[in-house]
Amino acid sequence: MAKALPILKLGELLVGEEADAFALLYQKEELKTKDGKPYYKVGFRDATREFAFPIWNDSQHSEDCRKQWQVGAFYKLRCVLKETSFGPQLDLHRVREVVDADAADGFDPDGFRPQSRFDPVELFTELCAAAETHIADIALRRLTLKLLTDNKAALLTLPAATRNHHAVSGGFLEHVASVVKNAVFFAERYAAYYTELTPPIDKGLIVAGAILHDIGKLRELEWQPEGPTYTPAGSLIGHVLQGRDMVREAAAELAREAAAAKDAEPAETLGVETLLRLEHIIVSHQRLPEWGAPKPPMTPEAMLVHYADDLDAKMNMVVAAIMEDKTPGHMTSKKNVLMQPFYRGNAGR
Repeated sequence: MAKALPILKLGELLVGEEADAFALLYQKEELKTKDGKPYYKVGFRDATREFAFPIWNDSQHSEDCRKQWQVGAFYKLRCVLKETSFGPQLDLHRVREVVDADAADGFDPDGFRPQSRFDPVELFTELCAAAETHIADIALRRLTLKLLTDNKAALLTLPAATRNHHAVSGGFLEHVASVVKNAVFFAERYAAYYTELTPPIDKGLIVAGAILHDIGKLRELEWQPEGPTYTPAGSLIGHVLQGRDMVREAAAELAREAAAAKDAEPAETLGVETLLRLEHIIVSHQRLPEWGAPKPPMTPEAMLVHYADDLDAKMNMVVAAIMEDKTPGHMTSKKNVLMQPFYRGNAGR
């Protein structure tokens, strides 16, 4: 009878220890050595770690890899983590596809994506509460809540990007909830500072824009075995224009409903000027053409949403650069998305 081994996450494996682990096959690529001999490069991952390594032609797993292993399928691995000259690699002893009985040992197919450290349900509730609290315009509030509630299921697992920042399940909500906090602060700060401005800075419009600035990512991004990727529409159009499309579509639907309702109040119909300003926030929030913006921010509200968004994304990049870097000393490497070193101080000693 085969001995029972601990079932660990890939990130829990210790060098030299044999253990079982559930993993997703996210990569399988047929290649050739310099001598022309075929082999496969495979990648296994869970939510905590990933490993990519070769399956050589003379490996005991070569035939199964070639004929049976499928990208996107889950496997139970019996393996040992080894340090090699190419970095950590898995020495596979046994590989089989996951079966229903593995659920009793903790296998959960929903747990194989990197996750936000925050509860997405709580973040979603927080965004709805922000809309209810800060958006005084009834029609604008209804539009914002409609786009949230109609897309709740997808938003709970949506990443904010394919890489660089918040590229995890629930990352969209984590990012947007943080942007909204920034936006509320900026809106209140500058509305009180520039009291002579006409029209005055509109906090409700800023909060709606902060909540909806990236809503087009619902059509831009999707999860694949290798991680978050672009949809065809995401590659060809992008989230900025699709976000404006989604806002226009939702506004038109609400307008039709208001027109059909005999007892509808005028305040329930979104004003043309308000819709225009909201659309402008969405199409300008990236600010620069090379970042995907058709227009730069040209209203106070759009400018504040841009910086609320940019600040949150950049801070996520800075923190990741500091926390993930293994370079010894006070400074990190400049091999990060911002292409600069960061000072760790005494923590780097």
